[in-house]
Amino acid sequence: MDQDEVRGDVVAAGSYALRDKKLGFFGRIALFFRQVISELRKVVTPTRKELVKFTLVVLVFVLIVMGLVYGLDTVFGYGTHFVFGVPDS
Repeated sequence: MDQDEVRGDVVAAGSYALRDKKLGFFGRIALFFRQVISELRKVVTPTRKELVKFTLVVLVFVLIVMGLVYGLDTVFGYGTHFVFGVPDS
């Protein structure tokens, strides 16, 4: 058995031990915060170039959806005026 196998067994046993053991209220809270910190360490911050590219993609998508909604609103508005007519004032 090499050193990596031993470490893997210990890590795996440790994670199963946490699942099998009933934790108290504060133990569950502490486990939650440890898991949150562990997930936050996995986050990759985008570069400036990626951030600008993602922002432009979102803005273009929003403009397209706004145009689609405006177009549908206009078409349905004309349709309702055609069907129901304009009331006399």
